[in-house]
Amino acid sequence: MIHAMIMAGGGGTRFWPRSRKALPKQFLNVSSGPTLLQAAYERLEGMAGAGKVWIVTGHAYRAPTLEQIKGMNPDRIVGEPTGRDTAPCVALGAALVALEDPDGVMVVTPADHVIEPVREFTRAVQAAAKLAAGEGDALVTFGIRPTYPSTGYGYIHRGAPIEAPLGVKAYEVKAFCEKPKAEVAERFFTSGDYFWNSGIFVWKASTILNSLKANKPAIYEGVVKIAAAWNTPQREAVLNEIFPVLEKISIDYAVLERHPRVLVVEAPFSWDDVGSWLALERLNPQDASGNTVLAKHQGIETRNCVIVGDKERMITTIGVSDLLIIQDGDATLIAHRKDEGTVKNMVDQLKATGNEKYL
Repeated sequence: MIHAMIMAGGGGTRFWPRSRKALPKQFLNVSSGPTLLQAAYERLEGMAGAGKVWIVTGHAYRAPTLEQIKGMNPDRIVGEPTGRDTAPCVALGAALVALEDPDGVMVVTPADHVIEPVREFTRAVQAAAKLAAGEGDALVTFGIRPTYPSTGYGYIHRGAPIEAPLGVKAYEVKAFCEKPKAEVAERFFTSGDYFWNSGIFVWKASTILNSLKANKPAIYEGVVKIAAAWNTPQREAVLNEIFPVLEKISIDYAVLERHPRVLVVEAPFSWDDVGSWLALERLNPQDASGNTVLAKHQGIETRNCVIVGDKERMITTIGVSDLLIIQDGDATLIAHRKDEGTVKNMVDQLKATGNEKYL
């Protein structure tokens, strides 16, 4: 049986100032339609069923999660006392799935992806689940065929092709590669042997737990203790005692780079991780001057800008190009589009200079 887990604990700092501590990126709409979290839940609910979806988020975001996902069982919204990166997050989710279904297969996905069409995502997950449930205790990830030599994504070096069900393409994984420098990204892109790492995974709960036990035993032991107390009055006390002291590490470093067999399914769906403001260009139409406008805007000689603002505020521009102009409440960001990756640094600087009220 397929279970699903949504990782929704990130702060979305690269989407500041629209993404704030009180309402981070996963709770926002980046185009028309549902929020990113709602869309992720709808994709997974249709495949696994409402009672088989878990959301792991920050403790402060349990209430907004319940507000957005109407009717969801509150016991399936896990509030991390503090963020510890993806390995403890995934480990806890796997321990809770295994508590209910020792043979369960789980799909793990971040909350902030845009994926279309859903039917192709479902087909790919079902194929990956069959691979994960087969012999060999494989961990399965999804690779995105690169469309340009990005330095902002990690890469997967694919190996030999393997036979896969439901018409998908799948390969052995040779190696995981960090976010590369420009010349390395160009080499990855032109070789055709590398995928972008989507951060979406499928595996048996028992397989990932056994791999954690072998590679990160302290994390494994911690989440097993939390799961053992989950259906008791001690749930919150045990969670608050153990989770904050688990090692802060990604699931990639903790397990995927160490596990004996990892497979990658080439995603048959379109994917965007909505990592920064320029993602809006991929998700929304542009005007005749190449601007992506989600605001009340009047411009003269304005080209290739991303302009976002509150509906009741007017933004005017004259003689500018290639800018991010983001107005939200009491804060405004203006930056050259080439510096989109520096927005997180601005958030850090605001924090360091005592301006946390704007975060």
